[in-house]
Amino acid sequence: MKFPFRAIGFDWAYTLVDLGSEDDRKPLQKVFNYLSRENISLPDFEEFLGRSRKIFYPMIEDARKTNQEARYEVVLQKLINDFEIPLNEKVSLKNLLEIYYFEVYSERKVYPEVVEVLNCFKEIGVRMGIVSNTTNPKFMKDREMQILGLNPYFEFAIYSSATPFRKPHPSIFNLAINSFGMEPQDILFVGDNFSIDVVGAKKVGMKSAWVNRDRKNIFKAIESDYELHSLDGLLRIGELAH
Repeated sequence: MKFPFRAIGFDWAYTLVDLGSEDDRKPLQKVFNYLSRENISLPDFEEFLGRSRKIFYPMIEDARKTNQEARYEVVLQKLINDFEIPLNEKVSLKNLLEIYYFEVYSERKVYPEVVEVLNCFKEIGVRMGIVSNTTNPKFMKDREMQILGLNPYFEFAIYSSATPFRKPHPSIFNLAINSFGMEPQDILFVGDNFSIDVVGAKKVGMKSAWVNRDRKNIFKAIESDYELHSLDGLLRIGELAH
């Protein structure tokens, strides 16, 4: 297969991975269960959950306007401080984040066609990287990639929680361009969110492929270079270029 691009940047959520249920109750309950087993005095769970949502949800909304990412670990640390929950070497913030996110990630599944597609590009030498908006800490996103078995395919992963700005801000796309070390027109960016992935990538000179799994009909001020209904549509781009 001949492919017209030297590299592909991928979005993560709903492009490569179905996130499933994103309920925050169950993972936070796992954290509380762990703390209880460690004989740590805890506040009322519903009050803690309500405070968490009251702080975190507006942060997420603000992030969509400012492109500066919300980070859940900041919220969790604030609540631990506010409720005076004692931590120690064993019961650390990192430890609690691991418990929280392992539960979150247990819901996630790689779309059925993804591994075959990534293998095809790996075999023909197309370089690949991840650019993802996420409120999760980078060390846990790296663990998620390992859990789902996708880490062998990507040279790098850039997460908005570890950078100043989230997509569609040009700076995060430019980090990917610099990581690939090539001209933006040699890179195809693939994502499911038109206004974030397609518009953001095209503004920095990348080509774009919109993964429109639900066949949405939306108003578009600009067009993507390609529209796909599953990730294996990328292979047909190669066939057309042959």
